[in-house]
Amino acid sequence: MSNAAPTVCAEVPGLPVDSLQAQHPTTLLDDPQEWASFGRPCAPSGAPAELPAGATPQEAPAWESHVVLSGMHCAACALTIEDALRSVPGVLAADVSATTHRARIVWQPAQVLPSGWMAAVARAGYQALPAVDAYARTQRQQDNRRALWRWLVAGFCMMQVMMYAWPAYVAQPGDLSQEMETLLRWASWVITLPVVCFACGPFFASALRDVRLRRVSMDLPVALGMAITFAVSTAGTFDPAGLFGREVFYDSLTMFVFFLLTGRWLELRLRDRTAGALEAVMNRLPDSVERRGADGATFTRVATRRLAVGDVIRVLPGEAFPADGRITEGSTQADEALLTGESTPVARPLGSAVVAGSYNLQAAVQVCVERVGSATRFAQIVALMESASLQKPRLAQLADRVARPFLIAVLLAAVLAAAYWWPSDPGHALMVAVAVLIVTCPCALSLATPVAMLTAAGTLARHGLLVRNLQGLEALAAVDTIVFDKTGTLTRDGMALQTVHTSIAGLAHGDALALAAALARQSVHPASRALCAAAPADAGRWVATQVVEEAGRGLTATVTDGQGAAAPRRLRLGSARHAGVGAGEEGAHGDALLQVVLSEEVDGQGTAVELARFTLAEQLRPEAHAVVQALQHEGVAVHVLSGDRMASVRRVAAQAGIAQAQGDCTPGGKLAALQMLQSAGRHVAMVGDGLNDGPVLAGAHVSFAFGCAVPLARAQADFVVLGASLALVPEALLLARRTLRVVRQNLWWAALYNALCVPLAVLGYMPAWLAGLGMAASSLLVVLNASRLARLPGEKLRAPGRAQAPGQGLAPAALEAV
Repeated sequence: MSNAAPTVCAEVPGLPVDSLQAQHPTTLLDDPQEWASFGRPCAPSGAPAELPAGATPQEAPAWESHVVLSGMHCAACALTIEDALRSVPGVLAADVSATTHRARIVWQPAQVLPSGWMAAVARAGYQALPAVDAYARTQRQQDNRRALWRWLVAGFCMMQVMMYAWPAYVAQPGDLSQEMETLLRWASWVITLPVVCFACGPFFASALRDVRLRRVSMDLPVALGMAITFAVSTAGTFDPAGLFGREVFYDSLTMFVFFLLTGRWLELRLRDRTAGALEAVMNRLPDSVERRGADGATFTRVATRRLAVGDVIRVLPGEAFPADGRITEGSTQADEALLTGESTPVARPLGSAVVAGSYNLQAAVQVCVERVGSATRFAQIVALMESASLQKPRLAQLADRVARPFLIAVLLAAVLAAAYWWPSDPGHALMVAVAVLIVTCPCALSLATPVAMLTAAGTLARHGLLVRNLQGLEALAAVDTIVFDKTGTLTRDGMALQTVHTSIAGLAHGDALALAAALARQSVHPASRALCAAAPADAGRWVATQVVEEAGRGLTATVTDGQGAAAPRRLRLGSARHAGVGAGEEGAHGDALLQVVLSEEVDGQGTAVELARFTLAEQLRPEAHAVVQALQHEGVAVHVLSGDRMASVRRVAAQAGIAQAQGDCTPGGKLAALQMLQSAGRHVAMVGDGLNDGPVLAGAHVSFAFGCAVPLARAQADFVVLGASLALVPEALLLARRTLRVVRQNLWWAALYNALCVPLAVLGYMPAWLAGLGMAASSLLVVLNASRLARLPGEKLRAPGRAQAPGQGLAPAALEAV
């Protein structure tokens, strides 16, 4: 019945939600209630900070906002935007990624508002939009469509111009009359006009902006080359007997424009598919949701950011849950791949919790909202991914620093080449300058490192491993030693039943477990949970009453038979001392195993008779042994450092195949052991739970934390494992090594390309169309090479039932948003 409830718009009566989303003046973002939709409070240093209870957004010391930028094409654009933002009073920090076209701005609301620093971006010639705004996605789709139209126009005109230019290439002297040659030139000029006026629009607009602001970007040399080629050819068409009348170059112009647009289009699509995981994740939340009204029957569609704790919302099949909450009506299955890295749907019956960012797969449900905005785990994941996407590895910073000087050198080289060739043939001299301007564009050099790093980070994110520090990928590639914590890392949380030993005749193992589970259900101790998990399905037959729990010792209760077949019994469950029996063989196992004793009181004097003993132990993760073998096969030494008892540590290490194990370690002792390895020249990675291992995680060259154990914002690690699979550690290691190889290949290719093509262009052996093809191919090759990192190596290490194909970490709907 709830599915048929009416839905109306609560923002403006009678106005569709889509119309409201399309209206997005930047002044609306000065409303403090809007700031949380594209940012979060922070300290002036940029560190995460929470607003005190009852405080208004304006009272935060600073805000960290994330925006999407349009009009960017290169690393020089990123540097220009950073300079523009940092010049605004009140802006404390600004980081711009040329690869993802995103920016992070830390600003103080007491000095500047979002419209102020967005206006600075606009004055620099670019547009900034909130990263999660629906208008930003619409704008991006429109830009993609325009780019496709420009490519189609350039391709069609290129074919027509080539048709008119072909006779001049194949004709023998005297075959073409002067009138026919003039007619073909005019036809080519007319068909080239749409290419220059429409297809070349972005290049000229960017170049004019550079001239107006007195700066240099990668589009300036390209636009100069286009303008010079068209001007020379136009002069030859209007005055065939003049200085430039010997030859026209419409075919070269249209060809290199088509090749450049092809390269940019393919580069954009490849980059979005391989390094676009961040935007796919951020766009996972719906823009609006149905919220139940005060009458309890009508559902009103409101913006997601307007939700508050306590609201009841209705989530339809195929929609993402917009907030953390609990199902109050209905049941369904949810895809929680983003949070766990697992693609198997999870049953969510009535009363169960659901998390923001997971997808409702089966049926409409009503959910009572418990956490919204930055309080959700989804928001923490997005914050980590945003931070990583805006980081610049050392190699990328070096490429950005040399971009502007390199472009100035390109302009000088073009001028010198033109001056050298001018005395012999002015037309040829200008075309040589054009070839130099186009072929030496440093696009490939600027893309070499960031596109590879972000592709790898996106691949890991789709499989449940967040990269908090891009520089960690470079450090991970050099690791030769990995140190694991034991509890919660090599082993599962909690314990597992190993053996059951009954002490009296006629008592079956299943009956003993059922009796023990009746008491264990009254406790949250890990040993109790393990017994409950191992109990048979009919264990509910026994009911425990008059339960008394002694902390650290055990339980005492009266157990009655729900079927009435047996008399009530007074039972004890816990240590041998609590059960009132001897230690038995417990000491034979040392401290490696835990024994829980079940006994029955036989008189009112406290005399007890042992019924059964249960041997419990920490359960090794099923993939741990294969993970250790894979690491050792790659030449990585594996160690265990744990604060647990030495006997327990050795037992787990032996099961996992690890020879070097050290127990009874304090946090300081772990750090000292790690530093000893580092002083021996080892590059060490630490894998821990992120909670008790903070110092040692911070002290390692690179670190992994299992994110389920600690809030992500406080995880002291370079990588955060969202799920529970150790297989991601060797997979990340292999991918990091492959990423560094790809980065080196890209840098070598960019260097060799310029070293080979620049002399050819200066010497006049490279026509403009070939220069355009070379420039487009160089950038495209860099991105294609990086796209090889979209596949995660070593997936066979995953435990049975946990394997997933690349891309399955995100739901199909999220991937389609890229």
